[in-house]
Amino acid sequence: MEVILAEHAGFCFGVTRAVDEVYKQVEEKEGRQIYTFGPIIHNETVVSDLEKKGVKVIESEADLPEIGNGILIIRSHGIRKEIHEKIEKLGIEYIDSTCPFVKRIHNIVEKESAAGKTIIVVGSAKHPEVDGIVSYATGPVYVVESPEDATKLNLPEGTEICIVSQTTFNTNKFQETVDKFSDSRYNVNVVNTICSATEERQTEADRIAGQVDAMIVIGGAHSSNSRKLYEICSKKCANTYFIQTLDDLHLELPKAVKLVGITAGASTPKNIIEEVQKYVRTII
Repeated sequence: MEVILAEHAGFCFGVTRAVDEVYKQVEEKEGRQIYTFGPIIHNETVVSDLEKKGVKVIESEADLPEIGNGILIIRSHGIRKEIHEKIEKLGIEYIDSTCPFVKRIHNIVEKESAAGKTIIVVGSAKHPEVDGIVSYATGPVYVVESPEDATKLNLPEGTEICIVSQTTFNTNKFQETVDKFSDSRYNVNVVNTICSATEERQTEADRIAGQVDAMIVIGGAHSSNSRKLYEICSKKCANTYFIQTLDDLHLELPKAVKLVGITAGASTPKNIIEEVQKYVRTII
C-alpha cells in the first residue's frame, strides 16, 4: 500500500510547548503535585500517560483551592480572564502555557471591546479556547459557528464590529461567515486569527484527500481541529476515516484502493502517527 503522509501532521507549536512543560515539571518538581486546568490537550493517550505520572486535572474554578502548594499549568487553549485573576488572588504557583496565538486574540478582544466595538468570535461556543476568548470582552460579544448563525445575528445598522476566529477554525468556513457581515451595513474590522499551522494543515489535507483513494484522519475524540480536518477530507474523498489510535483502525478498503493519505490533528502524538503509517503500508 502506498501512503502519503501529511508534512504538517501532529503536535503544533502551542501543544508541543504545553505538553513539554508538563513533563518537565513532573521531572523537575518531584514530590510536588502537578495540576493542569482541564486536560492539557484533547488526546486521551497523552492525558492517561500524565495521570500515571501523578498529574491531576482541575476541571473548574471551584477546584482551585485544593491545589495548595501544588503547581498549576494552564493549557494551550487558555482560560477565562476571571479564573486567571482568581489563581493570582489565591497565590497559586502557576505556569501559563496558553498558546501565544490564543493570547494574541485575548489582547485584540480586550482592546477592541474597550474601544466600544461589538466582538464576533467565529468558532465553537463550547470549545474551551472560545470560552476563554469571550471572557476578555467588556461589552457585547457573540459567538457564531457558521454563515447561517451570522445571518441570524441582527445587529443595528452601523454597529462597529471586530471579528476574530478560533485559532483552529476551518479557513474557508471562516471566510464564508465573515462575508455575511456586509461592510455596507456595519463598520467591520476583520482580524484573521486562525493560526498559520492550522491553515497549512487544512490546505495540505484538502490537497492530499483529492489525490488518494482513502484518507485517514488521526485525532482525539474531543479535538476540534481534528474534526475539521475530517470534514475537509470527507468532501474530497468518500473513503475518509477518523480514528484516535491504531486500535480504532478497522479498514475494509475496496481492492481498487492503492493510495492512502494520512493526516493528524494538532493534539496527536508522533508515535501514534508512525504506528498507523507503518500498519497501513503492510495491510495489502
